[in-house]
Amino acid sequence: MLEGLPPNNAAHRLTLTTDERRARAVADLIVESFEPAEAAASAFETEDVWPGGGKAWLVEAYFGFEPDEDELRALIAAAADEETAQAAAFGLTEKKDWVANALAGLAPVRAGRFLVHGSHDRAKVGVSDIGIEIEAGLAFGTGHHGTTRGCLMHFDRLLKRRRPRAVLDVGCGAGVLAIAAARVLKRQVRLGDLDPVAVTVANDNARLNGVGEFCKAIVSRGVENRALRDAGPYDVVFANILAKPLRLLASSLAAVTARDGDAIVSGLLLADVPGVLAAWRAQGFFLAERIDLEGWASLRLRRR
Repeated sequence: MLEGLPPNNAAHRLTLTTDERRARAVADLIVESFEPAEAAASAFETEDVWPGGGKAWLVEAYFGFEPDEDELRALIAAAADEETAQAAAFGLTEKKDWVANALAGLAPVRAGRFLVHGSHDRAKVGVSDIGIEIEAGLAFGTGHHGTTRGCLMHFDRLLKRRRPRAVLDVGCGAGVLAIAAARVLKRQVRLGDLDPVAVTVANDNARLNGVGEFCKAIVSRGVENRALRDAGPYDVVFANILAKPLRLLASSLAAVTARDGDAIVSGLLLADVPGVLAAWRAQGFFLAERIDLEGWASLRLRRR
């Protein structure tokens, strides 16, 4: 679900410029404090110099509701300090189609054999490429973010060693990962998202890519929907979400992962890796491979 974009219909925005330590702490605490469907936050290095040395960092947070500014400033003060909290700026965003906005002017993205592209770049798909066309729509997952690309790279490498039979995509967003699996395997792929809009867009994208018969997204928080649990165990489980839900869902996702199966997880900053790894190791997984892209980590975890 994560693509570094706001939640659907997000109208409220918070911005804050500070140093790296405070920026990471603030963004992490916002993510920990809200549901993924309610808010999204990220911290990025800028080209500006921060007083005292180092680069300035920008925190951006988007909310699908009007946040209480005093409560958010108190949250920021807890993560950093009062001066940083008072520097936060609040405002409204223009309601727009975030995926269409993200795709505009973006070149196709390659991840191994996979090439994720918009309709404007359809002609750039080579004969040996596995093209994934993403239609503009109100959902995350254009494939241009390092998290989705990292997951696709893991999957492409895994396919060179074995062909999984059962695949699950949790927090599917626009359906990029599930579509990639269905296009290669030519078989049913299970997928779900807690956001009904994302589910609709994922199904539209599956039909656009000729795999509508194999990909039928349903509304589900994790694997709470029984249809996803009953279709397991899975040889591959994708979970491109956020650090907090990756930790919280480790047990339920482990329960539907086959022995010697793989969980390909992403949506976590580099600093989040130890906590996520600890949660999954407690469920009998070990780190098989790690890919870091654009400040984000994607992990392939193998179940013992």
